[in-house]
Amino acid sequence: MQTRKKYIFLTFLASWLLLFFFGGDQLRRFAFFPRRSAAARRSWPRWADRTLLHSFAEPQELQGDGDTAQPSPRARRAAQLRASQGSLCRMESCFDASRCQKHGFKVFTYPRERGEPVSESYGKILASIERSRYYTPRPEDACLFVLGIDTLDRDPLSAHYVRSVEQKIRASPLWNSGRNHLIFNLYAGTWPNYTEELGFDIGHAMLAKASFYSENFRPGFDVSIPLFPREHPQRGGQRGWLRRDSVPPQKKYLLVFKGKRYLTGIGSGTRNALHHIHNGRDIVSLTTCRHGKDWERHKDTRCDQDNADYEKFDYQELLHNSTFCIVPRGRRLGSFRFLEALQIPSTVRCIRPERVLAFQQQTQFLWDAYFSSVDKIVHTTLEIIRDRLIPHRSRSRFLWNTMPGGLLALPDFSTHLGDFPFYYLQHGSGPSDKFTALLRAAPPQGSLSQHTLRLIQAVSRSQYCAQILVLWSCEKPPPPSGTWPQTTVPLTIIQGRMKLSDRFFPYSAIGTDAVLSLDEHTSLSTTEVDFAFVVWRSFPERIVGFSAWSHFWDPEQKRWGYTSRWTNKLSIVLTTAAFYHRYYHSLFTEYLPAGLRELVDSLAACEDILMNLLVAAVTKLPPIKVTQWKQHTEAVSQLVKGTVAGSTRRFSQQQDCLNQLVDWFGSMPLVSSQLRLDPVLFKDQVSVLRKKYRHLEKP
Repeated sequence: MQTRKKYIFLTFLASWLLLFFFGGDQLRRFAFFPRRSAAARRSWPRWADRTLLHSFAEPQELQGDGDTAQPSPRARRAAQLRASQGSLCRMESCFDASRCQKHGFKVFTYPRERGEPVSESYGKILASIERSRYYTPRPEDACLFVLGIDTLDRDPLSAHYVRSVEQKIRASPLWNSGRNHLIFNLYAGTWPNYTEELGFDIGHAMLAKASFYSENFRPGFDVSIPLFPREHPQRGGQRGWLRRDSVPPQKKYLLVFKGKRYLTGIGSGTRNALHHIHNGRDIVSLTTCRHGKDWERHKDTRCDQDNADYEKFDYQELLHNSTFCIVPRGRRLGSFRFLEALQIPSTVRCIRPERVLAFQQQTQFLWDAYFSSVDKIVHTTLEIIRDRLIPHRSRSRFLWNTMPGGLLALPDFSTHLGDFPFYYLQHGSGPSDKFTALLRAAPPQGSLSQHTLRLIQAVSRSQYCAQILVLWSCEKPPPPSGTWPQTTVPLTIIQGRMKLSDRFFPYSAIGTDAVLSLDEHTSLSTTEVDFAFVVWRSFPERIVGFSAWSHFWDPEQKRWGYTSRWTNKLSIVLTTAAFYHRYYHSLFTEYLPAGLRELVDSLAACEDILMNLLVAAVTKLPPIKVTQWKQHTEAVSQLVKGTVAGSTRRFSQQQDCLNQLVDWFGSMPLVSSQLRLDPVLFKDQVSVLRKKYRHLEKP
């Protein structure tokens, strides 16, 4: 009997072991087998900001894309079934991607109806689209449509509430049940429940909305945007407040909040609970009962004291001197405190003290890259949708969460980190050891001057030169091949369109990371080219060149100006003789709207200014000037004096160009510097044989 029980027990145990071994994955799905959550598996957080501070994030936190597990086929079929039933939309089921194949990702805004009111905030959103590179005035070319009807405020009690929206949109032949449409919304619902009811059927349209309830958000289809105030700037925006002297990250206050305390209705319980954490020293939670017309009828015993304490502290002073900031909900889920906390910066999670600075760095980056203006909020929304349409060329989480950010890392150029000039350090690589010289030639007589021929020969003798491209910008055909100088590197002629912006077009013939931009009037020696290229390889994200200008603010004219005088400051390096990364050609052509390139083509020497503004906006860093043989500099200045470049009209055009470009960027992105790089032992009283670049001092 005992033996029989023993065999039964062993058989039972063996069966369980076999079942667990071959079917363990299924068994672990039961609740009594604990699993690590998806959030625990992710390497969170991921941040980097090297503009003003050394990053306190760990390197591994910046790598990889986290949990990229795909849903099973059964889960995908279930999602498609729910979408077809109208309960859940996805890009595959509610968006017609075929409209985007012929003309690319273009956005059409409905024409505004005459007499139809549009709020200031919605007007900014429409202006952001219409002045961007995404916009098309032709609906037949559009991939995405945005209503001209103001849908931001869907509170029937609001002065900006638009009635009969559904009848108006259904009357449009473009509506198509909302397919390929994007609807912006900041406020939904009304007192007392403030539900997310918009007051019209959105159909298959996407929502770019603030204050989303998680159960109403359609992942991979809708876009959650921050709640921004009416005064939020159209473009540019203020910089964040984190600076190098912000270390250590702990400040006067540990935790702060200042806002309204709703006495009744939804949202009142959340802010009432903050009263218990207030101690008046390092934790300051201030609320006021003064809200609404009949607040005195509902006031409680705390209101008088709360109102008195509320007036004792300045809100901006609290934000600037606090380590953390609370972002509680109000009547709706969204809060203006979110953007305010990003700019200052504060953080909104409970984290370990040693991680505070890293979170502050990341909040500053997010503010500067995506939230500081309406333009950035709208363009980020559009780029998120664009990534969903082309998943194989979408940006990784690293590109979105690392400077300069997803808006300035174009996936059409590359999705590989090593191809961008500002990710070499993170990727552990460097630029190629050769450069391509791009010489723009526009001789009025259609023939090459001896000055241009000498320049080609000097550049071709550089040990780092891979090829020379001549951009021929003249109505007359280029000279025959026999008249060009003999060079040891390939010499290719490219027929231009006689536009100044052509010099920054991303030509497929450019096969190196570095581009040496040249003008036919430039004078350079081989030694100068070699030294400048060696310097550029240490600063591949910047412009490195010879001739420099500096910008200044004219308080009398109340406008920006520039000077080409030799001073101790510089902020612009002329691209008539400068090295930069070829990625900036793609950024110049594809990121900037066509209107800016047309401005460049209409004003003299405006392309130099625009390229410097663009690179400074990306890197937040100044260009680098390298030394130049003074005799060459004087020769060029004498040559320029006899041309239109020295005229008053040209100077005035350049001043106008600078101010128009600053207006488009929304702020002045140029950064001033007092740095000039010279070779070791340059001008030192030692033997010339000890100097590597001895020809720079040639008498």
